[in-house]
Amino acid sequence: MMTYKGYIAKVEFDDEAKLLHGEVIGIGDVITFQADSVNEVESAFHDSVDDYLAFCAERGENPDKPLSGKFVARIGIPLHQKLAMLAQFHGKSINSLVEEFLEKEVLGELQVMGQTPSGPSPSSGGRAVKKASKPRRHRQRIKSSEVA
Repeated sequence: MMTYKGYIAKVEFDDEAKLLHGEVIGIGDVITFQADSVNEVESAFHDSVDDYLAFCAERGENPDKPLSGKFVARIGIPLHQKLAMLAQFHGKSINSLVEEFLEKEVLGELQVMGQTPSGPSPSSGGRAVKKASKPRRHRQRIKSSEVA
């Protein structure tokens, strides 16, 4: 994963096209990019984010921002009660307890996936959730060799 101006991208290799294809994750809008080599992929990512921000500015729209750190989780009453008891027992809020649990699980899953966690951790105040109601825009960087 790569980070630029607060946006996070994942990159995959497209075996058929023999290209590296990337996508910004964690926002409602779609920002993609591609490159022929590892050396070019970071630049393509930066160019696509910059193009996206310029596109939004031209249209007078606010770009989707990376996640805010807020989301709603609907759980059953029995689990809610158990969380409240556990939080009270440890002298913590339900939010901080759930954040600790989620951080442990997410970091464990990232390790299983072979990913190194990057960016600020929740405990350091770094927050990163998209507004689901916003329409999606699609921006893709097209290489000059693809234009007729």
